[in-house]
Amino acid sequence: MNNKWIFFVSKRFAQVDRSGRFAITSFLASVSICFGVMTLIAVMSVMNGFQLGFIDSIMEISSAHIRITPLENFNQNSFSNFCFENRDEIVAVEPFYEAQSLMASSKGKQTASLIRAVSPTIMYTDTGFAKEIQMISGSFDLHRQDSIVLGSDLARILGVKIGDKVNLLALSGGSDVDLISENRVFFVTGIFSCGYAEINSTYSFISLDAAKKFFGENAIQHYNIKLFDTDTDLNMIYKLKQTVSGVEAESWRSYNRSFFGALEIEKNLLMIFVLLIFVVVGVNIFNGMRRMVFERREEIAVLAALGANKKQVQYIFILRGLLTGLVGAIPGLILGLLLCVNMDSVFMLISKTTYLFQYFFYMLFNPEMAIYVYENPMYQVYARIPARIDLLEIILIMFFGIFSSLVASWIASRNIQNLSVSEVLHSE
Repeated sequence: MNNKWIFFVSKRFAQVDRSGRFAITSFLASVSICFGVMTLIAVMSVMNGFQLGFIDSIMEISSAHIRITPLENFNQNSFSNFCFENRDEIVAVEPFYEAQSLMASSKGKQTASLIRAVSPTIMYTDTGFAKEIQMISGSFDLHRQDSIVLGSDLARILGVKIGDKVNLLALSGGSDVDLISENRVFFVTGIFSCGYAEINSTYSFISLDAAKKFFGENAIQHYNIKLFDTDTDLNMIYKLKQTVSGVEAESWRSYNRSFFGALEIEKNLLMIFVLLIFVVVGVNIFNGMRRMVFERREEIAVLAALGANKKQVQYIFILRGLLTGLVGAIPGLILGLLLCVNMDSVFMLISKTTYLFQYFFYMLFNPEMAIYVYENPMYQVYARIPARIDLLEIILIMFFGIFSSLVASWIASRNIQNLSVSEVLHSE
């Protein structure tokens, strides 16, 4: 039997319901799916912007893809040759020293800091590092031994600006390094900011020569290796250990495991919570479709009398559910993408709207306190974070929006199996 009539009947039911008693139910179901898809796309894209901003800053500034620690029998020439031979896979190789310090400013303020010594030319040799380090004052100039570049929050805590002096009052190091000293004085040549607040509040950079002078002869020089393809890190570590002796290599997967794991759990939980929207929508579609099946039992009985089996009649209502899902999911996708593209304007609009509401109610009930009302600065921070759209996530969100409608329609239309044609026609 030709099944084209199923599409025809489903279309006719939809046309009748568009102006009939089921119009509101169908419209609200589609609108719910639309707003569910739109909200989920926007929320997940903003979350991606948050997380990938953190991850990019950590990978490019802090950990890189592979961290190398030389051991006693480390062969520098063999390591250099290995990096040269694999230059098609390696973006950059940068040496660095690292130490903990209690930093004090000339204004008497003190705070803990992580001191990292890098090459003065790192801004030219490591493009990823240069991209993430945004200089907000001065320049990344480490050509002098007494130069230091501070994170923006670290500089604010110390109360220093370009040209001010800071002292590494306490410094971790070997036995040949004084734990406490007032002679490790540096001049601030630059203040930077990046996408990860922890780096802004703790990191400071000095030159390799300064580290050799102040960190002691026993200080270990590490190496950061950055790859074109982040997924090849384990293979690169295997080749490195097979070729170069005396190295300890750690992948970014293990070095940042706890932090990246926490971000992944946070994202998954957020997705589960927002997907509950589709569960609620599915329940509403189920109730509406169940009532529709009950009230169309006469038409169902007529179709059965004409030779349609119960599965074919069920497909009519499943197609209605598919149509409801598509009508809601496609506009939701478009609106969600538009929100992502204009997320900065959305946050600024929310900021101004919230401010105006607060100001209005303060002027209405407590005018003398209205002068203390101001826009929440966090919205400006959110507005500067770009939404990052993941194609796979968008496909999954669309799928869940349509799938919830399909499943609800399928469950509701199962009541057709319990209808008796003779009883329905007899009662009518």
